Amino acid sequence: MAVSILVLYYSQSGQLGQILDNLVSNIKDQAEITMVEYQPEQDFPFPWTSQTFFDAMPESVLEIPFAVKPVTIPEKHYDLVILGYQPWFLSPSIPTSSFLQSEYARVLSGKPVITVLGTRNMWLNAQEKIKARLLHLNARLVGSIVLADTNHNLISLLTIIRWNFTGRKEATRFLPEAGVQTRDIRNTSRFGPIIYKAAATAQWETLQTELLAAGAVELKPTLIILEKRGIKQFRKFAVYIREKGERGDPARLSRVLLFKRLLLTGIFVLSPVSGFTARMQSLFNRSSFRKLVEYFKSTAYQKDMI
Repeated sequence: MAVSILVLYYSQSGQLGQILDNLVSNIKDQAEITMVEYQPEQDFPFPWTSQTFFDAMPESVLEIPFAVKPVTIPEKHYDLVILGYQPWFLSPSIPTSSFLQSEYARVLSGKPVITVLGTRNMWLNAQEKIKARLLHLNARLVGSIVLADTNHNLISLLTIIRWNFTGRKEATRFLPEAGVQTRDIRNTSRFGPIIYKAAATAQWETLQTELLAAGAVELKPTLIILEKRGIKQFRKFAVYIREKGERGDPARLSRVLLFKRLLLTGIFVLSPVSGFTARMQSLFNRSSFRKLVEYFKSTAYQKDMI
């Protein structure tokens, strides 16, 4: 009997869909692949406008679910579920968070799950939230693959702003292509045989080790520090903004704009200083940060790690 794999995802820009297509591209002849894209009833436009983008922060961070469009998932046995998602504001995207809190997420119960992330660079809090959701759904996280933009932080920030607000992902004269690089998207096919072997034998214990050996997750210790600082402030601002109303409420616009200004100031003005202090902190605490890196690259879950 063929190995049956269910791929669940949401791809606002289309990039994550490309990543997942490449991931399973060379095992389609061996396995039965079912790809299902979940979507919110009121989808998020792409490219974004500045207002709709920053106004999505509170609900992303607080994991407030939106209504999900009816999802048709063929009723059959699945040996494995691959869940593709993107972080928004250091948290699971609203469509992913909404899906995992909907009735359709019951398909994950009792299943081994591999998460596949497409991200700029920070994803730790988002993955910890997904781990918690999967545990609540009685699913077992057996593997994780993270595809990130490998350009310098400020360069990737400029390209992601251009892409998000103009739709231009391709390289220009002065800037590289935005998001996950095309070569890295294509190379995700190398993970397919590793995943297929684990699914065919139901041997999940060594899967993440094998994926890591193939380069599934890269993580710099400084990102742990920077993300911990960032998500702490995002949580405070999320509550502050929602005191003025739900997403789209004009009454909260002034607070959304304040968050936007402070965030951009922090990134472009304070980022170099924050990066330097984070590097120093990680160097002086190498042993503890080595353990943190190992934890975040694993499938283990401990509450309040970030």
